[in-house]
Amino acid sequence: MIASSEPDRYVVIGNPIAHSKSPSIHASFAMQTVQHIDYQRLLAPLDGFADCVQAFRSAGGKGANVTVPFKLEAFALATQLTPRALAAGAVNTLKFDGEEIIGDNTDGQGLVADIVQNAGIVLKAKRILLLGAGGAARGAILPLLEQHPAELIIANRSLVRAQELVALAHQYNPDAASNSRVQAVPFADAAGIFDVIINATSASLQDDLPPVPAGVFASHTLAYDMMYGAQPTTFLRYAAGQGTQTRDGLGMLVEQAAAAFQLWRGVQPETQKILADLRMALAVSAPAPVSTTAPEPT
Repeated sequence: MIASSEPDRYVVIGNPIAHSKSPSIHASFAMQTVQHIDYQRLLAPLDGFADCVQAFRSAGGKGANVTVPFKLEAFALATQLTPRALAAGAVNTLKFDGEEIIGDNTDGQGLVADIVQNAGIVLKAKRILLLGAGGAARGAILPLLEQHPAELIIANRSLVRAQELVALAHQYNPDAASNSRVQAVPFADAAGIFDVIINATSASLQDDLPPVPAGVFASHTLAYDMMYGAQPTTFLRYAAGQGTQTRDGLGMLVEQAAAAFQLWRGVQPETQKILADLRMALAVSAPAPVSTTAPEPT
């Protein structure tokens, strides 16, 4: 039974924030799992994120999702950080627990859940190509390595940035890193057929194509773009032209929200119907591509 007391309060904080789908997603989670919560959007001033969080917390808020441009500030504000938040260097989920502010990053978990559970692609012993070395790619490293792929190749314009991600892999998950072949290469040096190719660059926001060689695709390859929209991104159209399977980041959006909900409420919601409803609504609205994780230029 739902209690008659005031609901626990949660927000998604960003600037801008009016476009966020998080309130409807979490309202659906709450109804499905019989959780008594109130989830709203919260617009924070660009120079006032920490004050905004502390005011919400002081007013009894239980937790917050964090989006553009405050993920780095959320990382700095947290008093406890999960390993995946440390590896990502950014926080998209805050949980207020007494005097502690727990910072987590559920983006990578959402990515993996969408690929493994929703797309039905096993990542263990597979060759994975990760395009980009910005914030979105960094958040994906640890969850991808926990799946024990045969190889994880990070391709980027700046080789130094990609090498930094390889160093992070060894720092935060040495076992997974030692059992996997993690390499950094320039885009042009990505070679051989890959089982999964993930676009974590910001190219799709500009309707551009990351400079990925055509020879990395095969008919069994899953081409995944962290962006989503009513129409396929340039990357997904190109990949489809190579005869591959394609998938956008809408499922990642839903799954990262489910991971945050589980952190807050201790229950794991089902995501399939919510994802289907969002897909249908997206087809009607026909917006430009949207970033799931706000990738940085690479």
